[in-house]
Amino acid sequence: MPVQTDLARLSVNQFRDRIGSGMLPLSSHFSYFVASVPLGEEELRDYLGDPIAALPPSLIQLLPNVSLILAPFLEKTNGKVKSGGADLICFERPAEGKALRSLLWLQRDNAVAAFGIQDIPMADYHHELFHQLASLTGQVYKDKALVTFHEVLREELIQRVHGEVDENSWQHKQALMCRPASAKRDSKAFVEYARDSFVDTLTLYLHGLCCDIDVEPGPRQLPSKYLRRRLHTLKQMFPPPAGYALFPEDREPEKDA
Repeated sequence: MPVQTDLARLSVNQFRDRIGSGMLPLSSHFSYFVASVPLGEEELRDYLGDPIAALPPSLIQLLPNVSLILAPFLEKTNGKVKSGGADLICFERPAEGKALRSLLWLQRDNAVAAFGIQDIPMADYHHELFHQLASLTGQVYKDKALVTFHEVLREELIQRVHGEVDENSWQHKQALMCRPASAKRDSKAFVEYARDSFVDTLTLYLHGLCCDIDVEPGPRQLPSKYLRRRLHTLKQMFPPPAGYALFPEDREPEKDA
């Protein structure tokens, strides 16, 4: 679909309203719009078909309707619309320091996840996609349903387990470790940490269901024993769809020819 000049620089909420029925159905919960050069069948499968097919059915049922927009670039603004609605979809590379890889905008029962896909490797795009879907899950999932995951985190904090999955949860964990008493109750510091830790770990879980990925070791990385326990917890909360496996031992043995 050729780019219309009146769509060339709009905020995310304006863009979504303008294209309206131009969104194409992908599944019962997802629709999409490619705001760039047309993508071939194989490219659409890589960008959308395969990642959405790998999502656990029980997780999908939690989500509102999601509009996925693939644009050349995203640009952050100083707008006051919460969660990305005022940021821009654009077709020219933003000025240095203003580019975004992805954004999420949730309004009532609808969500928009937009991605700037120009010059971004597919693996990085997949991470952005799953991170935004994990963030959306974190917003709509009720706290009471996270009791089991919170228990896992509290045990790690009591044992003073070093490391985290990603930067956001790492920063909150560092602050929480300086105030051990806050970890023993549902303090604001613990709730903020638990939310980011859930999102970061769920991102890894969803990405791992879709693709063969490696967790890069590093001084801030959660030890594999504890990471594996978290992933097992998420696997119980959100069982993989049929035919998908997270751990090598979960894969069905290949039948002899």
